[in-house]
Amino acid sequence: MPNATTELQKIATARLPTSAGEFTSHAFLNPQTGVEHLVLTLGDIAGDDVLIRLHSECLTGDALGSLRCDCGEQLQNALKQIQAQGRGALVYLRGHEGRGIGLCNKIYAYQLQDQGMDTVEANLAQGLPSDGRNYEDAAAMLKMLGIKSVRLMSNNPLKIDALNELGIPVTERLAHEVVANPENKKYLQTKKERMGHLLSTRGKK
Repeated sequence: MPNATTELQKIATARLPTSAGEFTSHAFLNPQTGVEHLVLTLGDIAGDDVLIRLHSECLTGDALGSLRCDCGEQLQNALKQIQAQGRGALVYLRGHEGRGIGLCNKIYAYQLQDQGMDTVEANLAQGLPSDGRNYEDAAAMLKMLGIKSVRLMSNNPLKIDALNELGIPVTERLAHEVVANPENKKYLQTKKERMGHLLSTRGKK
């Protein structure tokens, strides 16, 4: 696991009203990679036990409402939870499309899934990792915003391990599960059985 040594640049801060409520947006740039990230915050987040969500970029789910994954629903639910708490941050991580393989490779993985592969098999068949994400930039941004420890909305144990190793202690994990639909049921089952995600894979009635 890399150390959180990347010197990110904080570019701008602005008010961002959303359908889930008003947040403060913070734009960051990694000058080494050229990747831009966004953090949405609410309330005084400096200090300990801040409610956060590390959300990986997903164009198809977040912007287009794809039912093949749970990303769009997770994003909206996280914003609502932060509003309900009155304090927290959503870290929107660019460069994480398709668990780090990129948009075109993700769509090709969908093609392979349509032919019978699961999400892990479809990535590996392309010579790509099943999950190529890292959270170095996420930890750096949290530290720059004064966050010392977090309550993490996640079903992924790897995110917990990553933040702990990068110097952001996770004091509590909060389940962040959405109800499965017929299109993403296999996707969620693969997350649970092959990637260790903490899911019950509940289905819609």
